[in-house]
Amino acid sequence: MNADVVILGAGAAGLMCAIEAGKRGRKVVVLEKAKKAGKKILISGGGRCNFTNLYTESESYLSPNTHFHKSALSRYTQWDFIALMEKHHLQWTEKTLGQLFCDQKAVAVVDMLLDECRQAGVTIVLDSVVEKIEFNKNYAITTQTQKVSTESLVIATGGPSIPKMGATDFGLQVAKQFAMKSNSFKPALVPFTFPQDDIDRYFKDLSGLSLDAIVMCNGVSFRGGMLITHRGISGPVALQVSSYWHQGDELVINLLPEVDAVGVLLEAQQTRGRAALKTVLTELLPRRFAERLANTLLDIELAELTLGEIKQSDLKQFAVLLNHWSLQPSGTEGMRTAEVCTGGVDVNGLSSKTMESTKQTGLYFIGETVDVTGWLGGYNFQWAWSSGWAAGQCV
Repeated sequence: MNADVVILGAGAAGLMCAIEAGKRGRKVVVLEKAKKAGKKILISGGGRCNFTNLYTESESYLSPNTHFHKSALSRYTQWDFIALMEKHHLQWTEKTLGQLFCDQKAVAVVDMLLDECRQAGVTIVLDSVVEKIEFNKNYAITTQTQKVSTESLVIATGGPSIPKMGATDFGLQVAKQFAMKSNSFKPALVPFTFPQDDIDRYFKDLSGLSLDAIVMCNGVSFRGGMLITHRGISGPVALQVSSYWHQGDELVINLLPEVDAVGVLLEAQQTRGRAALKTVLTELLPRRFAERLANTLLDIELAELTLGEIKQSDLKQFAVLLNHWSLQPSGTEGMRTAEVCTGGVDVNGLSSKTMESTKQTGLYFIGETVDVTGWLGGYNFQWAWSSGWAAGQCV
């Protein structure tokens, strides 16, 4: 079989690229190893697909080159994808911080993309595992059932997060074959795990408890829900900061984002000296967590003392910890639960306008395969749409 464009991967980026190339009259073949297209789209957002974010901007992405992603994001924006949704009469709901979810659920988004592919004359071959890629003027892609020849090859195979869905680092293998630089994938948007001693001391029997917090790491901070798990912490704020965390780094957690804990507790000591510390804390934090912190952060039974019985220096030290609590994770939950990955094909080897390799003519990388990672909240889907669209204009 001959084609003008072969795209490996029928995910968000691959389907968008196929649609745009097909609109230009190109003969497009998409090879997908799974038995259905858009598998990651289907499970995203709890099945509702957080398809973009109203506040998408370049600062919401991590990449070795902080300018690389600006071109694609500016040329195919969140408003362009919203217009596509409107064309197909799909509605959405805005949730926290500009996150848009499809009211008709994720399956409707996949159906929309597949409908666009049909209209553009795109051929999608499912259950098609690539066994070999060769290059001699054109690319020859061998699967278990056929061989396809093409002048343009697009790698849209994503990263290795959620391996139970068949995710691998295939894209990096292709980059290596063509002597392109890449950066190892690392789990991102993923819960933290902690040493068992810390679990026993701070979190035991508190799994499922959530609170509003600010979590900081490596000069970056996020505010949002923090969820205690049986192995550590999760929730939007933990997932966000995990993309910036490296093994051995500490997290600094502000448990009371709206409160100057030192000022509040010292004032309470003066005006409510006969009140127990744990009583005051439960006005600020979930009761069980407040009692646990009072009992552990200074290794004395502060929870059983009245504010008037506590040394001012001890109370101040404790209060500081409520706004600046340092913890060192032992790791993360890993690829098994990571929503995306950092790492990928090095952007400095790609054209920011076309997503084509600067050293291998006709070879393109898009979506999560590229070393561009967005924040939680629809940003990674927008990168998939934008990078796929950009490549689709020129393949």
